[in-house]
Amino acid sequence: MNQQSVVAHLPGLRRYARALTGNAWAADDLVQDTLERACSRWRLWLAGTDLRAWLFTLMHNLFISQLRQLQRRAGQPVELEEAAHELQAAGSAPGLSLDLQRCLLRLPLDQRAVLLLVCVEELSYAEVARITGVPLGTVMSRLSRARQRMRELLDEPSAPQAATRAAPLLRRLK
Repeated sequence: MNQQSVVAHLPGLRRYARALTGNAWAADDLVQDTLERACSRWRLWLAGTDLRAWLFTLMHNLFISQLRQLQRRAGQPVELEEAAHELQAAGSAPGLSLDLQRCLLRLPLDQRAVLLLVCVEELSYAEVARITGVPLGTVMSRLSRARQRMRELLDEPSAPQAATRAAPLLRRLK
């Protein structure tokens, strides 16, 4: 492993980290932590194997570990459905309900990770199975559920549109 081969994978690592965290600062921290871990454990990488998959595995495992630490420190995790009002795009026009990042963040982590690795990073199902540590069939199932859920989320009307349709018409009485 040399510096040039790792640098070539930085854009993909940053994309994946940004999609996992939903925050540019947290994504940069995750990439840095991943690179630090790769440097400290470079002997674990086998020459001739896929460096990209190894780096993504390190990042995925590190992200899961960080989430578990946060949950232990914070107590009870917050359900996304309870915080859905905070995920609405601020000041967006009613016709602009398509907000891919917010929809991605509403997916369960396991589905989001598989969707991003297959669709954005264009990794094979077998590579994704190795990275996430789950069987190949589980990868395909999570990908299918993630795609279906994304379709549902992207087809949902935005909050102002839904409120307009749900509100009864008021009649003026004299």
